[in-house]
Amino acid sequence: MAAEPLLSVRNLKTYFAQDEGLVKAVDGVSFDVAPGSTMAIVGESGCGKSVTARSILRIVDRPGRIVEGEILFRRGEAATDLATLDANGAEMRAIRGAEIALIFQEPMSSFSPVHSVGNQIDEAILLHQAVSRRGARDKTIEMLRRVGVPSPEERVDQLSNQLSGGLRQRAMIAMALSCQPTLLIADEPTTALDVTTQTQILELMRQLQKEDGMAIMLITHDLGVVAEMATDVAVMYLGRVVEQAPVDAIFHDPKHPYTRALLRSIPRIRSRTRERLTPIAGSVPHPFDRPHGCSFHPRCTDFIAGRCDASAPELGPAGPGHAVSCFLYE
Repeated sequence: MAAEPLLSVRNLKTYFAQDEGLVKAVDGVSFDVAPGSTMAIVGESGCGKSVTARSILRIVDRPGRIVEGEILFRRGEAATDLATLDANGAEMRAIRGAEIALIFQEPMSSFSPVHSVGNQIDEAILLHQAVSRRGARDKTIEMLRRVGVPSPEERVDQLSNQLSGGLRQRAMIAMALSCQPTLLIADEPTTALDVTTQTQILELMRQLQKEDGMAIMLITHDLGVVAEMATDVAVMYLGRVVEQAPVDAIFHDPKHPYTRALLRSIPRIRSRTRERLTPIAGSVPHPFDRPHGCSFHPRCTDFIAGRCDASAPELGPAGPGHAVSCFLYE
C-alpha cells in the first residue's frame, strides 16, 4: 500500500485584492508530496509557484490571503490543515522552520546584514529546540560543516556579505535543515549561481535528502534541474496546475501543449550550428486581463475554437499517475 502523502494541497486559492482588481495568483492548485520524494513545481515567472510555497508556510504578503482550499500536512498519524491555522499563532510558528523549512531564492536578501550568519542559525535552533545557547552554537558549527562550509569555526562569526554566493546558499541550507524538517521547500535554490556551484548545491541537497529522508518541494523554471532532481513534476500556468506526472512521463510523454512547448524551447546539445530555438509564442497574460476559458489558449498551437476559449478544463487523469488539464484528453 502506498504511503500517505506528507503534504496534500487541495483546490488552493490565494488572491490579492488590488485597487485595479483581483489578482488570482493561485487559482485552484492541487498536488501531493510523498514522504522522501522530490516534487518539482515548474513554470514561467508569474505563474504562482512562489505564492503557492508562501501559502503553505502561511507567509503570504498582504493584501494576499487564502480564500479557499486545504493544505493537509501529515504530522505523525494525523494531518493538520495549515489553511485553517492562525498564520501568527503558536502552532503555525512551531511548524514553520521546524517541520517545514524554506530555502529562499536570494540568500543575500534573506540574511540580516548586521548579524553574523551563525547568530541567525543559532536563533532558529533556539526557537524550536530546548538547547542552551552554547549547544545551539555547537550545532550551528556542525551544520555548517555538514553542508560543506570550509573552516566553519571561523565562518560562523562572519556576516553574509563576507561569504561568496555559494557559501551563502550553503549557510541558508544549514539554517533550513538545522531543525531536521520533514519537508524542505526550495524556491529557485540555484538562481544567480554559476554552473559549477549550481551542481554542488543540487548534489548537496540530494545527499542531505538521502541522509535525512526529508521530502523536497523544488520550485524552478529550469527543466535541467527538474530532470536531475525530481521524482514528480507539477507544471503550473497562470495560477493553475496544467499537468502533473512522474518526471519520466513529463519528459518522454508530455500531454499538455504548454508542457510540450516548454520542452521544445530547451537548447539541445546535438542541435545544428546556429539553429534557432523554438520559443513559446506570446507571453503570460497580465493578471488583471486573464483570458476566458483555458488560460493558455491564446498561445496554444492546438487551440479548439469555441471550446478552449469558452470554458476552463479541469485537471483529470491521462494515464497511470498522470493528470492533465486540457480538452484534448476528454
